[in-house]
Amino acid sequence: MLDLPSVDAGVGWPIFALPPAELAIHPAAEGSHELYLMCDNLADTMAELEKRGVEFSKPVSEQSWGLITAVRLPGGTELALYEPRHPSPLST
Repeated sequence: MLDLPSVDAGVGWPIFALPPAELAIHPAAEGSHELYLMCDNLADTMAELEKRGVEFSKPVSEQSWGLITAVRLPGGTELALYEPRHPSPLST
């Protein structure tokens, strides 16, 4: 579905190999966490994922830091996907 190399750790738990990544730490409510996948071009990435049957649970919205949507996962939860409009430590 996400076209990332993976292995099955057993009982349906995939472990994915990821490309270089960034980690952002923001103030949040205690016990709160979120995971976002980042892409270079949200429209192109969405079109490619839709060809593979991926459903999006939220329309694209523009935030001060980028464009964002969410992918509907098989279990019914969501995974955010965004195109950043902020500086990246990977580009320095």
